[in-house]
Amino acid sequence: MHTPLPNAAGLGLRRALLGPLRAAPSHDLPGRDFDFLECAPENWIGVGGVLGEALDDLSSRHPLTCHGLSLSLGGFAPLDETFLARVRKFLDRHRVALYSEHLSYCADDGQLYDLLPIPFTEEAVHHVAARIRQTQDIVGRRIAVENASYYALHPLDAGTLPMSELDFTNAVLAEADCDLLLDVNNVYVNAVNHGYDATAFMAGLPGERIACIHVAGHFDEADDLKIDTHGAPVKAAVWDLLAGAYARFGVRPTLLERDFNFPPYAELVSELATVRQLQAAAHAQPATTRARA
Repeated sequence: MHTPLPNAAGLGLRRALLGPLRAAPSHDLPGRDFDFLECAPENWIGVGGVLGEALDDLSSRHPLTCHGLSLSLGGFAPLDETFLARVRKFLDRHRVALYSEHLSYCADDGQLYDLLPIPFTEEAVHHVAARIRQTQDIVGRRIAVENASYYALHPLDAGTLPMSELDFTNAVLAEADCDLLLDVNNVYVNAVNHGYDATAFMAGLPGERIACIHVAGHFDEADDLKIDTHGAPVKAAVWDLLAGAYARFGVRPTLLERDFNFPPYAELVSELATVRQLQAAAHAQPATTRARA
């Protein structure tokens, strides 16, 4: 495994949840609500006062992973090396087990505040892979990139795609020699929106590179349009896809993402219990059955 959290169920560290997160049992105690927390470093670097104390308290009692929001790996503006140096200090200070970013871009002469798709071309593979390698050099560790949701093809991809999403993803992982953060909800959303088979997509991924898994809820705009919101409970079809990922690749640390419309904390803990149930079922599955999945 690429992280010391091989059989873990984690929760996003959101400021709206600070109260119940700080009241929860430490990760090494029986009956714990979650095994690790994930935060966006952009939201916490340089934060002091009461919030900084809360972060220090949580990272001292629970393993922490980081999932970035603004690196813009697919963009053309030079990577912000000053920011990445600050990220490295943050990761070291809080003993962060995994740093990940999105396989997308979010800046063009300024922050766009959205995660936009990268064209699926050989040129883009080389461009993004070089930026990932540069990022890994600066932060001093291997990173993972997340398969992103998207709702329209990049203008350069109109008509016949030079590469499929799967081929593009695999090419970037290989050339950058980085890991994958597999977001099963994004796989489901993209499969519905763009008309491909989610299970077949996952079957083509390099399982040995999967460092972590994300699971989240989405909004059903229409039968053929799903919106990745992180603002609803996980749907049954996505739970099924997560179970399929465990069956094929083995259990990976899995994070439940929830960014708004927060339910009572107990409901999030209940969803984490579902993650643990699926992980336990995968462990109970014979190795020969997993090999055929």
